[in-house]
Amino acid sequence: MKTIVHRAQSRGYANHGWLESHHSFSFAGFHDPERTHYGLLRVLNDDKVSEGRGFGTHPHENMEIISIPLSGDLQHEDSMGTKSVIRQNDVQVMSAGTGIYHSEYNKNADQPVAFLQIWIFPKLRNITPRYDQKTYDPTLRKNKLQRIVSPIDDEMDSVKINQDAYLHRLDLDTGKNITYPVLRKGNGVYVFVLNGSATLAGEKLNTRDAIAVSGALEFEISAITDLSLLFIEIPMN
Repeated sequence: MKTIVHRAQSRGYANHGWLESHHSFSFAGFHDPERTHYGLLRVLNDDKVSEGRGFGTHPHENMEIISIPLSGDLQHEDSMGTKSVIRQNDVQVMSAGTGIYHSEYNKNADQPVAFLQIWIFPKLRNITPRYDQKTYDPTLRKNKLQRIVSPIDDEMDSVKINQDAYLHRLDLDTGKNITYPVLRKGNGVYVFVLNGSATLAGEKLNTRDAIAVSGALEFEISAITDLSLLFIEIPMN
């Protein structure tokens, strides 16, 4: 098993006044040649958008874009005619394919919105753009893995992307352990600590730390404190 640890404080950071963003991988003004991507995971941005502000209409193509709100409400509109609001416990996926325009705004004038934005390189290029969104019951990730994103051929009730990748969330109680089974041979797993402290492969991880695991069929993670995790399982090439 091979591991790479990314500490929270090592991430890129940008403060645009209306937007605070932490970048796990090279993005915009943050460039680290050792952290341009992990396998086919290209972007993991940890964003906070001020009241009533947001990203104006802008394009994407040939990228799988996943948004996971952590608090607040995010207003979405796109060139496919989609108009939606995504909230805590929702997951949104856009397969940009041949090209899409979209905007994202904080719907509320009285509180910020915090969300993760994840970009994954697609399996097939130039597909017809598509949109998917689902709300998940947080009680169903208590001390067990909750699959929230998976490939199109996966039979579980999760939002689908154009890649052999899986995303899971987990809320683990203090002192408990869980084994993560790698679902596709050769995939790596990027484990992102949303809150709490854990150990994995002898490494202590705290809030917003991450560890990348490859070359394993499974691995165990242990909760030092109450713990909230995001697992991103991704093809390595």
